[in-house]
Amino acid sequence: MSDYYDRSHLPNFANIGEGNPELADKFFAYYGAVFDEGALSKREKALIALAVAHAIQCPYCIDAYSKESLQQGSDLEQMTEAVHVATAIRGGASLIHGLQMIDRTNQLSM
Repeated sequence: MSDYYDRSHLPNFANIGEGNPELADKFFAYYGAVFDEGALSKREKALIALAVAHAIQCPYCIDAYSKESLQQGSDLEQMTEAVHVATAIRGGASLIHGLQMIDRTNQLSM
């Protein structure tokens, strides 16, 4: 039985340009620039990426940025805390939309 997520895809990500090398080159140039050291360190950017990966639930990104976070010097406690930050934001976003449900329920109940 195979899984939907195929780990062999991640190391072959550069092959995504097969259909349009020009657009892929532009994406990878941008992607590389985003993760260069800047106002945020590479370590901080890797932790942000790890948190976002969990929020968007991308197994490829979780795999890549777990590894990158470790390589940039983060530890499991810091990585776990980043994931909890993403969880809190995602949970809060779900809850705030509950106000829309309350408003609509009140309208329908009148």
